[in-house]
Amino acid sequence: MKRQEQEKPFSDRVLNELMLGVRTADDVKGLMAELTRAVVERAMQGELTEHLGYVPHDATGRNSGNSRNGSTRKTLIGDFGEVEIATPRDRNGDFEPQIVRKNQTRWTGFDDKILSMYARGMTTREIQGHLEEIYHVGVSPSLISEVTEGVMELARTWQNRPLDPFYGVIFLDALYVKMRHEGRVENRAVYVAIGINLEGKKDVLGLWTSPNEGAKFWMNVLTELRNRGVRDAYLVCVDGLKGFPQAIEAIYPKAQVQLCIVHMVRASMKYVTWQDRKKVVADLKPIYKAVTADEAEQHLGEFESKWKKYPAIARLWREQWEHVIPFFAFPDEVRKVVYTTNAVESLHMSLRKIIKTRGSFPTEDAAIKLLYLALSKVVAKWETVQHWRQMLNHLDTVCAERIREAGARQ
Repeated sequence: MKRQEQEKPFSDRVLNELMLGVRTADDVKGLMAELTRAVVERAMQGELTEHLGYVPHDATGRNSGNSRNGSTRKTLIGDFGEVEIATPRDRNGDFEPQIVRKNQTRWTGFDDKILSMYARGMTTREIQGHLEEIYHVGVSPSLISEVTEGVMELARTWQNRPLDPFYGVIFLDALYVKMRHEGRVENRAVYVAIGINLEGKKDVLGLWTSPNEGAKFWMNVLTELRNRGVRDAYLVCVDGLKGFPQAIEAIYPKAQVQLCIVHMVRASMKYVTWQDRKKVVADLKPIYKAVTADEAEQHLGEFESKWKKYPAIARLWREQWEHVIPFFAFPDEVRKVVYTTNAVESLHMSLRKIIKTRGSFPTEDAAIKLLYLALSKVVAKWETVQHWRQMLNHLDTVCAERIREAGARQ
């Protein structure tokens, strides 16, 4: 019992005295504000004592060359609301408090709350209202912008960080975001690359923006990935963009290109009437659900014979067949991981939930800032890909030498 009492930060007597007159949540908040003010001011006085080398009114401070010189007052914003604190000064003006630094007006954790709300898609106006309602703190738009601007430096560092030399799978895709560009609002493509490394960990490798999605721009993206350390990849999953496979093969000639089956099915639906859509989708399924590539080709032939009214569909699949079938070489347990861009679609869904509250972004940086914060939260929840051991065994069998050449394993 004595040991437990010693571990209490306050004695019961002190707590009883502090709680006198505290009846409501606002009373508790007011108490927390006063406690914060008292603790911060006491701590800064202690810092000044250490800086000067003597306690207040100590005779050793006479003729020491520096002394206390009153205080300045400023308002500190935190979870407790607003509180005015007195910052002690020294006569020489070289005292730098650490617990609350010069020009600091927000208490630890307050900026994190702003960023958390911003990352959830709340607008500046909504953040202002929330802080006013919950903490009774008036926060200006410029303060919110100041806090979130610091994110851009983190985003740039993240965008330029070194990457793993070898990835088992890389997904490439784009989503469209409304942003203001050269005085007008337009849809601009935000390119996303997701990689699965040899440990089965998914990660977003980067974000890029462009007026539209094109193979030429993807060439720039792939070149940047290579410059950041990605020497090779076994499989690169993409949509059906014309020229995309050629761009990949130019930068990563040994990588296999896998077209997203979901995109293939969607492209097929462009030729189908509404009445036939469900039936056509059902008849396409045996093709990509086949056990082997030969069986898949057999099912494609059956589809072609049955749906002669839509010859463009079979022609589309045959033209892309080389990039449709690579996933058949994979273990059945991990096929779904690689033959669709589910990882990208899932990320896009999460990002769209965040940005849907915004009509448009005033700048490209504003969009990247929010997307970076949002995806950081999403990626933090990602777990190792299921059945990755089977995939790793497959990679060891078919490209162990390439993995060693890339330097992924010493």
